[in-house]
Amino acid sequence: MRELPINTLDDFDFNNKTVILRIDINSPIDPKTKKIVNENRINKSIPTIKTLMEKGAKIAILAHQGDTLDYHNLIPMNEHAEKLSEKLGKEVKYIDDVAGPAAQEAVKNLKPGEAILLGNVRYLTEEVSTFENVVKLEPHEMLNTYIVRNLAPLADYYVNDAFSAAHRNSPSMVAFEEILPTAAGELLFKEVSALTRVRENPDKPAVFVLGGLKISDAFGMMKEVLENGTADKILTCGVTGIVMQMAMGKKPGKAQEKFIYDRSLDVFIKPAKEYMEKFGDKFLNPVDFAYERDGKRVECSIDDLPIDDVLFMDIGTKTIELYKKEINRAGTIFVNGPAGAYENPIFEKGTREIWNAIADAPGYSVVGGGDSVTAAQKLVENAEKKFGYICTAGGAMVRFLSGKELPLIKALKKAYRKVEK
Repeated sequence: MRELPINTLDDFDFNNKTVILRIDINSPIDPKTKKIVNENRINKSIPTIKTLMEKGAKIAILAHQGDTLDYHNLIPMNEHAEKLSEKLGKEVKYIDDVAGPAAQEAVKNLKPGEAILLGNVRYLTEEVSTFENVVKLEPHEMLNTYIVRNLAPLADYYVNDAFSAAHRNSPSMVAFEEILPTAAGELLFKEVSALTRVRENPDKPAVFVLGGLKISDAFGMMKEVLENGTADKILTCGVTGIVMQMAMGKKPGKAQEKFIYDRSLDVFIKPAKEYMEKFGDKFLNPVDFAYERDGKRVECSIDDLPIDDVLFMDIGTKTIELYKKEINRAGTIFVNGPAGAYENPIFEKGTREIWNAIADAPGYSVVGGGDSVTAAQKLVENAEKKFGYICTAGGAMVRFLSGKELPLIKALKKAYRKVEK
């Protein structure tokens, strides 16, 4: 299991010991009901919690939901505790307090094999991204933060299984390692193993399918994976595909261009042009798009552009067939970002067909990013069995594949020590 110099759960005796366990169960939330709509991260967190329970640990779980950038998802986590309890077959208590007197008392009262989920850590200013971006602290400077100061004295060990938040330099992620014996959970090693296979030893040719609306993820890795030879082909779709065509001089039309400029996505046009000039033969970009007209799906070739009064919401049939051929030839397939607005039945075709082609392809496949995972589980039957690996991470995955050392990995390595078993 150990591919990194990081302690595992087998390195410590957790019996009758208090463990602070940091997991990432930040889940998509229905905007109307405020209920969880995708349980992938919750499901993936179960094995480590179960192992610690079986080892007799007293488990204080730290997790987050939402942030300053998605404030509407910054909600209490009682439903998360209910889901964990159902899946474990054993109660995970919940207290809507992160590290105050009530939380501290609840942790002190834990018995061996019991677990409690403490309140949403992003209730705390020191845990939100705005704080992290403005007040840049090193891990050792975080020891006097509210969460560490109040919880660390109660614990014997710290375990982190939150790879999907590994790019975050926040106290709950990187500070406890400074003062507590530390191990990584089972999921973290699985995530690192799958992504390392893609980054360092991919079966060739390696094809990256990059799409979605959050195109910063695609542009966060394109240059690096092409320069270091990780990717042999990049198939672009979603808004990324539209921006690539704009970089080559295509004008999609007034409505689509307004969409791009209103969201400041035009900043990606210049790097897209540079990548095309340097790595042009490595890219496959959409040759047709789909839009809605009178409630129906209409497809157009890029030669038909511009079309002023529409938004392109999916790739077209010719692009789908072109991409399928590349996917079937691939030894490794990595996908991040859906092909279009798959939530709308009119525009699910691109994502459904591409995702199923990846699932059925002989190559090793990794799917990552929240929307990509949700799409896989919605559009591909038995998705967990058909894909090589479904990753919980988004931003952390992008940075890992770009070759950047993640704050969590750095902290876990620093905390590594040889232990007598």
